[in-house]
Amino acid sequence: MLRSLDIHDMLIIDRLELNFQPGLNVLTGETGAGKSILLDSLGFVLGWRGRAELVRQGADQGEVVAVFDLPEGHAAHGVLEEAGLPGGAELILRRVNTREGRKTAWINDRRCSGEVLRALSETLVELHGQQDDRGLLNPRAHRQLLDEFAGLDGAGLRAAWRGLQTARKALAETEAALDAVREEEEFLRHSVAELDKLDPQPGEDGELDARRRQMQGAERIRDDIARASALLGGEGAEAAMGEALRWLEGVAGDAGPTLDAPLAALGRAMIELSEAQDGVERLLEALEFNPAELEETEERLFAIRAQARKHGVQPDDLGDFAETLRGRLARLDAGEHDLEDRRAAVRAAEVAYDAAATAMRAARAEAAGRLDAAMMAELAPLKMERAVFETRLAPADPGPEGIDTVAFTVATNPGAPAGPLNKIASGGELSRFLLALKVCLHGADGGVTMIFDEIDRGVGGATADAVGRRLEALAEGSQVLVVTHSPQVAARGSHHWQVSKRVEDGVTLSTVAPLPEPARIDEIARMISGDSITDEARAAARALLAG
Repeated sequence: MLRSLDIHDMLIIDRLELNFQPGLNVLTGETGAGKSILLDSLGFVLGWRGRAELVRQGADQGEVVAVFDLPEGHAAHGVLEEAGLPGGAELILRRVNTREGRKTAWINDRRCSGEVLRALSETLVELHGQQDDRGLLNPRAHRQLLDEFAGLDGAGLRAAWRGLQTARKALAETEAALDAVREEEEFLRHSVAELDKLDPQPGEDGELDARRRQMQGAERIRDDIARASALLGGEGAEAAMGEALRWLEGVAGDAGPTLDAPLAALGRAMIELSEAQDGVERLLEALEFNPAELEETEERLFAIRAQARKHGVQPDDLGDFAETLRGRLARLDAGEHDLEDRRAAVRAAEVAYDAAATAMRAARAEAAGRLDAAMMAELAPLKMERAVFETRLAPADPGPEGIDTVAFTVATNPGAPAGPLNKIASGGELSRFLLALKVCLHGADGGVTMIFDEIDRGVGGATADAVGRRLEALAEGSQVLVVTHSPQVAARGSHHWQVSKRVEDGVTLSTVAPLPEPARIDEIARMISGDSITDEARAAARALLAG
């Protein structure tokens, strides 16, 4: 609810402080008194786009402050939370406009953008009038209005749409992944077959290289070692030392102890020679290899290194790389099964969405019939019993809100073609259509302050009385502000404000004042009779106020 509106130096208002009340608040005054300036100022603080020059002549800047009461659960709380702004039971909007055109806004003393203000305004205020392109005349809002009239929240439908989109995305990703793998399927299968046949082992490259070097070196040194072995063997050093030992042993008895030391040394030498000969023979055995083994070793070493170069990895990493390729092949082989699962999930999600969308369409069609009947019942007292209101459903591309578009259409006379509200109805007819529609949709207001700008224009008598009664009904349990020239409407107000102009020091200023009961009688009498207020007009005013 709009609790107060403070305006400073805006257009022809120097300073104005208004405290509004729940129920029906009516604003009256002569044409040009400044009633539209109040709406311009309220629209300014709410971030609406309006007049370019708002600052009062001679002032450096204009300022508007609006205070709203926010009950728990009000939609404005969500906007504040999303914007990271402080909330609470009281909402204070302040906006300043300098003479140079610079605009600055605050929400609860925190700087904010005009975009946030406009988002808040959608939850705070509805403006209805003959230029109501932000509300009931906006075709994009008709589906939401019908859903709110029917009490359809659409959560299940939106969840089904999200499920369908998720399933489709998963299918697309699986198809893309499979397409990418299929492009290299031949390469993968050929590479895996080569690596499986080769079966490289970790560390094998180093072992093969060492063995190859050993075999290549053996060819160069084996002959020399063999010659050395022959010289150490039974026909070489061993034979000579053995022969010398026998000769010395043969004369040892005659030579005495002088040969003991040479015989001992020669014995030790024979032992060392034997060990040397054993070592050389073992080396010769180690150097023994089949020439074909060298060829086989080289071929495998070259094959491993060729595969490593081909795939851009180290030879010792070939085994892990082969496992990676096998994994990609496994995904390809399993991909067709996964793809079918994804397709089945999409089909199931489509069935679920189609069922939810079809159920929503049926609910909307039923609600459209109820809304049309309610509208016809409202139009008759407004002297539009010959008009036809129709809520039309048409197919739309599937989306989170279903498969329907919704449009409110009217035909002002039987047999006349139906069309959009703002294209078919005249100014006075449009006002009455909007009022009747708002009455029918009243249950979906959600704590919004409703403002009707001269919605009674072009009507009078019993029709104006019917307009007033409906505005009064709308205001029950909520807040309605009405700018009116109709005494029948003004008399229905719970609170009456008079807008007037005055001239001070050659400057025209506008002011707004609450009217007590005696002054209210005179104001309604003025609306009935004009500038000259007669006793008869006052009597008529009292009768209107008496209801």
